[in-house]
Amino acid sequence: MPLLNVSNLYKRFNLEAGFFARFGRFVNAVNDISFSIGRNEAYGLVGESGCGKTTTARMLTRMYEADSGDITFYQGDKAQAVNLLRKEELRQYREKVRYVFQDPARSLNPRLSVYEVLVSGCRRPLKRKGVSENELRQKAAAILEEVGLQAADLEKRPSEFSGGQRQRISIARALLMEPELLICDEVVSALDVSIQGQILNLLLDIREKRDMSFLFIAHDLKVACYFCDRIGVMYRGELMEEAPAADLYREASHPYTRLLFSSASGKKETGDCCSNAYQVVNTASQQTPSSISPVPSPCSFAPRCPLATERCYREHPELTQIKTGHFLRCFNYGIYD
Repeated sequence: MPLLNVSNLYKRFNLEAGFFARFGRFVNAVNDISFSIGRNEAYGLVGESGCGKTTTARMLTRMYEADSGDITFYQGDKAQAVNLLRKEELRQYREKVRYVFQDPARSLNPRLSVYEVLVSGCRRPLKRKGVSENELRQKAAAILEEVGLQAADLEKRPSEFSGGQRQRISIARALLMEPELLICDEVVSALDVSIQGQILNLLLDIREKRDMSFLFIAHDLKVACYFCDRIGVMYRGELMEEAPAADLYREASHPYTRLLFSSASGKKETGDCCSNAYQVVNTASQQTPSSISPVPSPCSFAPRCPLATERCYREHPELTQIKTGHFLRCFNYGIYD
């Protein structure tokens, strides 16, 4: 039984914002997403900015409400329909599923000490459990040391720390309630490469020590393969490919997944069938990954795909299993081989 199961999740936003914005044109941010996260498993969601990764993650904690679909959280043999949780039940669920944001400089209040940053959101529920203020301070100091800082740092302000240290504080804040699932939203994308490795190794140590599960969101597929057990590759709100990380690294099958790998290495893919892959990746920033066209093509990746055929513009591919644990949304499976 998984820890969290997501089934047929949808979310759309009005294309225009503001009080006088017209209603009726939408961005399909998340379009029929389904996946599960096992206990002590790290599941990765990978894709370009705007593909729906963060929207999906925020629906899991009810920061955004899903338009349709089911989110189920399992505690023992008890299944909770997250979409239906209210007030106290939702608060308790959010204690078990914690969120670490991408930019700690924006998510940490600069006016508070590190101690207040850590405990301000959980002081009341912990005190209801009989934890005194002195015990709370000891707990905060212990967790701060667990993430590689010092107990004396509790009295400092977030602005006194580097970006990597601030991210450690964000992780410590999430750990204070002893969650079962940690959602890490691009937690290393704004850091130097050497600091990225330190934070990733810290998360691996936390996972091993606390027997935790992770939803790891990233745009760098190689970083996700290093940290995660399974990975789902997203494009325009859909899962294009899902596989164990080791299998995905060795034999990525979707053209978009291969383009993500080639862009991460900065190299052009080999093979006649992918001769224009590098050009497609380099123009990615000039195109909008979200589904904003009034009549999207049946395959959302077809306009950018170096392998697209007439069928790709006529039919919508389903996510099908091509081998055990490996799912693919593509008509052209095997064309690389």
